[in-house]
Amino acid sequence: MFKEFEKINSRPTPFQFYTADALWTDNHTSSKILESDLNEDIEVSIQNREFINRSIGWIVTRFGIVKNSLVADFGCGMGSYATRLAEKGADVTGIDFSERFIQHAKGVAKQKGLAIKYVQQNYLEFETEERFDLITLLLCDFCALNPSQRKTMLKKFYTFLNPGGSVLLDVYSMNAFDQREETEKYEHCRLDGFWSPENYYCFQNILKYDEEKVVLDKYTIIEEKRTRIVYNWLQYYSKDSLKKEFEESGFTVEGFYSDLIGTPISPESLEIVIIAKKP
Repeated sequence: MFKEFEKINSRPTPFQFYTADALWTDNHTSSKILESDLNEDIEVSIQNREFINRSIGWIVTRFGIVKNSLVADFGCGMGSYATRLAEKGADVTGIDFSERFIQHAKGVAKQKGLAIKYVQQNYLEFETEERFDLITLLLCDFCALNPSQRKTMLKKFYTFLNPGGSVLLDVYSMNAFDQREETEKYEHCRLDGFWSPENYYCFQNILKYDEEKVVLDKYTIIEEKRTRIVYNWLQYYSKDSLKKEFEESGFTVEGFYSDLIGTPISPESLEIVIIAKKP
């Protein structure tokens, strides 16, 4: 038993393991995430939709989105941004590797009569001959990628953009990193919890890596017939470190904001929004 607890509390090297599919492609867990996102009785969900609507207004104005503007939304999820951009007249492609989320997004597009192209695929492997005016990667998805994966994405973005096209994405700031603390938590869920419909025990370890500015949320889920570990990595950024990654991939950085409605960045900002252009 001692060795098992040692394993549960072990500290891997940054980005040593990658288990994103455990969250987004697992049938049970993806259903729980979608259920939460769609629950209109939750106040935070209502506030989130209001924020998205304001965000779309800012994006349309900032990037001059007009009819037939070519937009690619990487990690599109249930299509919250893709749907609204298409309603503004943009020609939208959404990419996500969760079948459940893509099917939901397709259903919304069909109901609204929107010709959105949805692709169910890991966006790290996505290829296309299309070229876009705007590429988005939102909800701090970029932070969950390891350094090699981030280079891959920025290289793809550069290739996929028309000359003069832009990338819009958000990341967690160093201020947010400073607010994270290492903790250990334990949960026993008897039926239909987040991780499984069966009885399970979950150990959560939050681990900080000060030198790399990385945080790991590590979940060890123990069920009667299996034990699995889910690693949720997050890279945190300063403006300089984020700018460096983009410039190394050939982009020109045009500006930073605190959020996706264009709030000016400040030392208290928990997120950094970057706009980078392909020359």
